[in-house]
Amino acid sequence: MVETMVFEAGNYRYVRGPFQYSGGVAAQPGYAIERVRFAKRLPMVEGFQAIEAHLTARGRPFTAFCACELRSPAPFTEQGFIDFNRVYVGTLERWGIFKDDENPVARSNVCPELDGPPEPSFEAFCYTVPADSVAPGRADPSFVIAGSGEAPEGPGGYEKRIIRLGDTSADSIREKALYVLGAMETRMTALGVGWAEATTTQVYTIHDLHPFLADEMVSRGATPAGLTWYYARPPVEGLEYEMDVRGVPVELVV
Repeated sequence: MVETMVFEAGNYRYVRGPFQYSGGVAAQPGYAIERVRFAKRLPMVEGFQAIEAHLTARGRPFTAFCACELRSPAPFTEQGFIDFNRVYVGTLERWGIFKDDENPVARSNVCPELDGPPEPSFEAFCYTVPADSVAPGRADPSFVIAGSGEAPEGPGGYEKRIIRLGDTSADSIREKALYVLGAMETRMTALGVGWAEATTTQVYTIHDLHPFLADEMVSRGATPAGLTWYYARPPVEGLEYEMDVRGVPVELVV
């Protein structure tokens, strides 16, 4: 069952998930989400410092931080991923966001197959602002759906949950992609949005999308603004396909 909660201090609501991240976020009425991409990826510590400075300059509290996109050198082992995430959420706890293993922040964390970073780094981040400061008079929903690979959430390690583990045939990649598309739709529905409101659809895989791009993605309306394909792997060993989706009115490069 998908649950949503409101994070009042950040002016957004979120789909509840594991301690590492939420399933997605949407701005509360009267607020909108802005996205900032770093022109050059920043290592974690430096990235958090830059985010603090940006939010301060923008006149927003640190609790407005609602989503981020990370890049890592290579897929983690399951324990390595847990260890990394415990370090990551430490800053969110200091900012007053993460508490009692409840994390409202949406996230993707993928591994470029070529020219990856030497250490986990920030690619982009999102935060809430008063809606009138970005789009006066408009009330379009703004949201970010967290990255999901082809592993249903639930008990047990990734190896027990990954769909068709170790199978990278064309038929298997299609099945993995269909599961992930469904996960995006479930999360969007929980937040009251859909493909029509998406401004960006992103896919992360090193496998061929073309056999199912038209009939499974374009035909269902999953690419209203086109498709951004990153030649990258999901963050945990064994995963082969990941997506995230967003609908935001303002995107900056700094």
